[in-house]
Amino acid sequence: MFYRFILLIVSLWLPTVGQAFYQWQDNDKSVELRGLFRGFGLAANNPNDDVLFKKDKVLTGGIFGRLMLDAQLSSVSFEMHAVQSYIDEKLRTGGSRFGSLMDVERSNALHWRFAGDDADLMIDRINMQIASDTIYFKLGRQPINLATTFYFTPNDFFAPFAAQTFYRTYKPGVDAAKLDLQLGELSQLSLMAVAGYEADYQNDTGWSDRPDWSETSYLARASTLLKTFEWAVLLGTVKNDEIIGVDFQGELFEWLGVRGEGHLRFPDESGKSRDVKFSLGIDYRFENTLTLRLEQFYQRSGSTDPDDYNFDDTNSFYLAQNYTALGGSYEFTPLLLGDVTWLFNHIDSSNLLALYATYSLSDEAELAMGANLPIGDQPDNGTLESEFGSYPKSISIEYRLYF
Repeated sequence: MFYRFILLIVSLWLPTVGQAFYQWQDNDKSVELRGLFRGFGLAANNPNDDVLFKKDKVLTGGIFGRLMLDAQLSSVSFEMHAVQSYIDEKLRTGGSRFGSLMDVERSNALHWRFAGDDADLMIDRINMQIASDTIYFKLGRQPINLATTFYFTPNDFFAPFAAQTFYRTYKPGVDAAKLDLQLGELSQLSLMAVAGYEADYQNDTGWSDRPDWSETSYLARASTLLKTFEWAVLLGTVKNDEIIGVDFQGELFEWLGVRGEGHLRFPDESGKSRDVKFSLGIDYRFENTLTLRLEQFYQRSGSTDPDDYNFDDTNSFYLAQNYTALGGSYEFTPLLLGDVTWLFNHIDSSNLLALYATYSLSDEAELAMGANLPIGDQPDNGTLESEFGSYPKSISIEYRLYF
C-alpha cells in the first residue's frame, strides 16, 4: 500500500489550479461543492519494548478524501462534510499491542467501515444554521472551538488538537447545538450543548450509536473587548463536572501577543479532587515573518512522579503536572513555510521536538513533510520511565489537493 501511495504522489506532482468543482448562486440562494484529497506516508521507529509494542518499525500510508457541501437559502444554511479514508491496521495501532485510534466522541451511527476494515466512510459535519443580525444558531455535527492558547488548550473540551499538531484546517465535529447572541458591537454570549456517548469498543469508533443524555455537556461563554484585550468567562458542566473558566487574548505595547485560558473543574464523581488547568502564552512576530511562541501549562491532576502516571484520565492529552512549549514559524520563501514545536515535561525531563514544512505546488496543491523526535527514557518491560520517551520517532510526507 505504501508503494501505491508513492505512485499516487508522483502522478499528482504537477501543479494544478483548482476551485470549487460546483458552484451555483441566485440572489440569496447558493450551493457550493468543494473537495480535499490527502495522501500520506509514514515511517516510525517505536521504543524498544516488546511488552508495549509488537512492531519496532512501522512503514505505512493512507489516503483521505473530504467532500464539502455548503448550501444557503436566505438566512438558513446547511453544511455537510463526508470523509472517505483508506488506512491499514499498522496506522490504527502504530505498532502498539494495546493502543488504537479512538475516534472523536460522537455517534457511531454516521460511521461505516468496510474493505477488510481498511476503509472508513464518516460524516464529519452535518448541520443547519440560522442567522440574523444578532443571533446565530447551529444544530447538528459541528466543530466546537473554545481554545485561546495555541499549544495547550485546557478549555477546548471537545476534540482538541494535540500541541504538536500542525495541520489544523478542519477541526472534527461533535454532535451539538450552539447559539451565539450578539450583545453589542464588542460583546457576545454563546450557549452550547454537546451530546455525550458511552464507550462501546464493539463499534468502529469506540462510541455508542445513541447519545447518553446524562453525559450531555452544557456551557455558556460570555466575552467582551476592553481596549486591546478580549476577556471571557466560561460556566457550565462537562460530563456532569462543574466548570468555571476564563480566557483572554490581546496585545501589550503594540507588539507582544499575550493569551491565556484555564478552568476549575469540580468532579461529579465522589472521591475525586477538584482540578485546576491553565495555560499562559506569549508570541511575537518579527518583520522578517519569523513568529515565536512560548507557552506554560499546569494541571493539578497531573502526576508529580512518573511512577504515578494515570493513563485513565480522559480529560487530558498529558500525564504530568507541568509543561513548557516553545515554537516558531518562518516563511523561507513565499512557497516554503517551516514550523517547529518543542515540548518539555518538567516532571520526568522528557522532550518532544516536532518539525514541519509545507511547500506550495500551486494555488490548490501543497506538499508537507514532518518529523517527531522524542527525547527521554524509553519504557522498560511495559513500565513508562518518561512520557515523551514512550513516543515513536517518526517522519511523514503528505500531499494535499484542494478542489
